[in-house]
Order: sequence, then structure tokens, then C-alpha cells
Amino acid sequence: MTEWDGQGLPPVAAARARRAAAGGPWTSLLSAPAAAGLRVAGFEPVGEVMGSIVQQIGWTGYGGCGIYGSYGGYALWAAPTITSSAPTRFAGFAPYVDALHRGYGTAMSRMTQEAAVIGADGVVGVDLTMSHLDAGAREFTALGTAVRAPGGTRPRRVFSTHLPGQDVAKLVVAGWMPTDLVYGISVAIRHDDWQTRRESSWGAGNTEVSGYTELITHTRADARRRFGKQVHESGADGAIVSSMDLQAWEIEPSDNHRDHIAEAVVFGTALLRFHTGAAAPTRTLTFLPLR
Repeated sequence: MTEWDGQGLPPVAAARARRAAAGGPWTSLLSAPAAAGLRVAGFEPVGEVMGSIVQQIGWTGYGGCGIYGSYGGYALWAAPTITSSAPTRFAGFAPYVDALHRGYGTAMSRMTQEAAVIGADGVVGVDLTMSHLDAGAREFTALGTAVRAPGGTRPRRVFSTHLPGQDVAKLVVAGWMPTDLVYGISVAIRHDDWQTRRESSWGAGNTEVSGYTELITHTRADARRRFGKQVHESGADGAIVSSMDLQAWEIEPSDNHRDHIAEAVVFGTALLRFHTGAAAPTRTLTFLPLR
């Protein structure tokens, strides 16, 4: 058996795709409404496809105090928020964010490669997940249903979308075509300066903690900016956001010294307008039961 060089599909995935391309029964993750919706849009399911990668994340970047990169006594009163996109060596968690982008991107690339092998035009209902394995290893997985349109004309590349079949049908009828799954990720760190500690103290009462507001706002804004950049680079006209998640936690770089970190992730589907003649459907597709 030839050792895999890491290029293209893993051998097991390549063999699975070849079996699916040879014909026979296919598998699907579609619900009944999704399958019926795709038929309306002119697509037929051709198989379930998946891409995955296990990646060791041993270097997350600069993990010290968020006060570094500030200027003099300013940080003692109101420290800056340092995002992973900052053009400085104090950019905090830029290597970690790059690793996440590479993990999701590789999983999606292998999924679409598998779809191309079995003759698909696109993948719908894609589910992207990240799971923690042993130590610093994480598995990134992309799972969806490959679909194909009848006829001899094929697109230049396989499209992918998180949207279910019935929503893809509505978009196609309205003149929009999904092109790519797109995402933006940002991680930021902020030192708990004097003002933040005062506003978050037990005796402060019901008041805004401006430092935490700034941290959350900056992180979400940077993730949205990176999301928009991917949409622009894909050549799409717009995008539908599927999720916008955020988590925050505190670290203690040294005794009596606290910082906060926030991580924001935005996922969605880029869309391309291909005609303007049809009006968008105003209600969910309805299917009459057989009697």
C-alpha cells in the first residue's frame, strides 16, 4: 500500500468516492422537504460526501498579558483591545486563527473534491464541526449531500452551501445561486485595566463594563470583516449568514493580574445573482399529501 503524501483525498476517501462514481445506491442527508425542494430547482442527489482533517494546534500565538502593545500609563486606565488581525507581533492569537481557517478550509476542500469525483455540481446542507481530540488535536469535518443537475452543461467548479434543499430551491427560483461556504474568525485579548476592574467590582452596581463591551464589539467586528473579505474574494454579490457565535473567558497571566479573551466565528453562504426576471417566493414550498 502506497503511503499517502497528504495531497488530494485520503486513500480511504478516494476509494469511497470511486465506488460512488461507479453507480449503485446512493446515500443522502436530505429531509423529505429538502429532497422535494431540490427537485423543484432541478437538482438530484448523487451521494453523501465528507471531508475531514485532524490538526494539532500546539502554537496559539502570543498568550501573555494584553497590556503589551499599549503605550505607557494609558493601559493602566483603559487598555486597548488587540485582535488577531492587528499588524503587530502583539497580534495575540493570529497563529491560532490561521490554524482554524486552515482546518475548516481543508475539510471543505476535501468534501468538494469528493463531490467532484462522483460527478456532482454542488453540495447542500453542509454541516461544519470542530471536535477536540487528545491533547491539542482537533478534527474539522464537513458533511453534506452532493447534488447534480440533469443535462450536459457542468459548472466550472462545485458549489457548496449550508442551506437545506428547500431554501436552495427558493434562491434559484428568485435568481440567486449559492457559490461557497464562507467564514470569518477572530480572537482578541484585552487587559483588565483599572477602569474595567472598577466597573466589574462587587460594589459597582448595575453598570456597563466598558472594557468588556469593547472586547466583544471589536472581536465580532473583526470576524465580520474577515467574513466580508471572503465573500468579496469569492466574487459573490452577497451572503447569507448562518451563524454568529461568540465565547469569552478569562486568563490570569500572573498573580492578581487578569485579562479577558473573546473568540467570534461567523459562517454563511456566498450568493451570486444570475438573473433578475423572477420574483422571490413569498411562502414555504407546499406539497400536497397523496390520498
